[in-house]
Amino acid sequence: MEEERRSKFKRICVFCGSSSGKKSSYQEAAIDLGKELVERRIDLVYGGGSIGLMGLVSQAVHDGGRHVLGVIPKTLMPRELTGETIGEVRAVSGMHQRKAEMARQADAFIALPGGYGTLEELLEVITWAQLGIHQKPVGLLNVEGYYNSLLSFI
Repeated sequence: MEEERRSKFKRICVFCGSSSGKKSSYQEAAIDLGKELVERRIDLVYGGGSIGLMGLVSQAVHDGGRHVLGVIPKTLMPRELTGETIGEVRAVSGMHQRKAEMARQADAFIALPGGYGTLEELLEVITWAQLGIHQKPVGLLNVEGYYNSLLSFI
């Protein structure tokens, strides 16, 4: 009998790109992370898009039967939602409200590779931790050294 893998976290927020990235390893990492969340019975909070790495991680979690909460600004819906939505989608007024709602809903944060938006989300929750606004863990999935420069900087 396979050992059940539970986590102390109920919901993890994943920051990642709305594009698939330049390397297939980024896509594989998004899918693998989604499967790992399912295996550990963790629900997903994410940026709400159905495309790119966001779409891959959310689809993997949804397909595994876990709850998916996407938080997306109304202005980004035409750009980041294509076809059917994945799980529960909560539309908010803007980017700041998106980050605040994702942070409120999550027990911890993980960043996959992404662009400026991903970096901005990641750095904001790190700053909030530094300021004592939250005490939630923040982690990086440093796929093929994607975050090496950032890690050497901070």
